[in-house]
Amino acid sequence: MSTHAFAICAYGQSPYLEECIASIELQETAADEVFIATSTPSEWLEGIARKHGLPLHVNSESRGIGADWNFAYAQATTSYITIAHQDDVYLPEYATHARAMLDSASDGLIFFSDYAEIRNGETVSDGTLPRVKRRLLAPLAKPSKARSTHARRHALAWGNAICCPAVTFNATNCPTPPFHAGMKSNVDWDTWERLSRMEGAFLYDPQPLMLHRIHEASTTTSLIGDSTRKAEDLAMLKRFWPAPIAHAIACVYARGEAANDL
Repeated sequence: MSTHAFAICAYGQSPYLEECIASIELQETAADEVFIATSTPSEWLEGIARKHGLPLHVNSESRGIGADWNFAYAQATTSYITIAHQDDVYLPEYATHARAMLDSASDGLIFFSDYAEIRNGETVSDGTLPRVKRRLLAPLAKPSKARSTHARRHALAWGNAICCPAVTFNATNCPTPPFHAGMKSNVDWDTWERLSRMEGAFLYDPQPLMLHRIHEASTTTSLIGDSTRKAEDLAMLKRFWPAPIAHAIACVYARGEAANDL
């Protein structure tokens, strides 16, 4: 039987960390491993780990978000690995759906679900950007498209439609480490793009099974502010399109980033 780990990546002192942990503790299908991984250890974080009876793995070399995610991934000993972000919330049925879909496909690379957002304490499930992402991903909900290189790459060719914390990896089929450390913002999009060229299935559940928090202190928000995201978005789009078309799409995509502003 395949096993599942939630690797919770923690940075600093997030006021939302315990809400994330609680949502994992309340999963209908209990995880085989749950632990915290960090490159910013502190007595506060040690206290949180003790309170919840969780192992705390410390990465002594902080070399960016991609390296931190790879470190967390490497601590898991399970077949399925969810890189949980400290500010996010998993609905109780997330693990059940992830395991069921991955168990049903021996060639599965990743499972991922739709998601809603938490903005200013409110759950928001609609909006222009989420609707566009759902349209791009909709074909992948069909088993006949899950293994199609064309369908997988089309879903990613217009922007990063897959929400990173909504993903569970099948470590048996994915390369190790799964992330490249070179990018700051599009570490996950880079990984999905590389996986889209591999044989195997992208297993998409169109139900929103987790809540992704948008707030001013998030890494994504800060990267948008210093324009790092724009440069990396263009670099990613050039993997799918000739340069002139990539530039045009990047201009449109940049407007969508305004949806991340509070």
